[in-house]
Amino acid sequence: MRKADNEHRKGLTASSPLPPAGGAGGGHESASRDTIEVRDSPPPAPPASGRGAKADPERTCCLSGQKAPRDSLIRLAIGPDGTIAPDVRAKAPGRGAWIGVDRKALEEAITKGKLAKALSRALKTAVNVPNDLADQIEKALERATLDRLGLEARAGQVITGTEKIVDAARKGTVELLLHTYDAAADGTRKLDQALRVGLDLEGSDVRGLAIPATRAILSMALGRENVVHLALIAPAAAARVNQALGRWRGFIGLDG
Repeated sequence: MRKADNEHRKGLTASSPLPPAGGAGGGHESASRDTIEVRDSPPPAPPASGRGAKADPERTCCLSGQKAPRDSLIRLAIGPDGTIAPDVRAKAPGRGAWIGVDRKALEEAITKGKLAKALSRALKTAVNVPNDLADQIEKALERATLDRLGLEARAGQVITGTEKIVDAARKGTVELLLHTYDAAADGTRKLDQALRVGLDLEGSDVRGLAIPATRAILSMALGRENVVHLALIAPAAAARVNQALGRWRGFIGLDG
């Protein structure tokens, strides 16, 4: 039972949801469809909830043609004037299409006109793809992740403070450990080691995930002062944050 719990938590501390565009077979191109080769793409995300959860419905990446769980992809919505905009929460009305590539591959697709062609096929209409679409997506993923962290903090699901996190980690109750991008290396190592001790995984490479944000930005999102590290101990809350953070990290190229 302990081993199964450890494997579950290890997955939560090292995931990046955006799937590889080449699929398991890797790299086959269709003569009738433009494709984007994604090198070193992050792996698919783990399920966003615990045992017994319903499978996340799949969608198809309009660039690669590969299927993946909807929550691991990014939805693009089309406006009344045909302009494409990110819909990372997948709640915008009207038609949309899905992508599962990282920022580098997306920018290449935009520059070469392949994204516009793929979206026109998927949506069956002419589209206008903004040149700064990649920037828009990255900012939207950042906002979605920080909003999720803020919600979990207000719900009492977030632990901050080094000593409190170390205590929880050593007890094996930390489901997800996070560090800001500007966290000091010694503090990060201390917490990562406590995490491994609590999970009986000393000697492994299991560690917390870096949030691509500074302590100032994270503190503002959580409504607390000087937040450098944080931990979640509730499995469901950890999975929700992991899913949002994994898409953000995966899109900008920070794989697990």
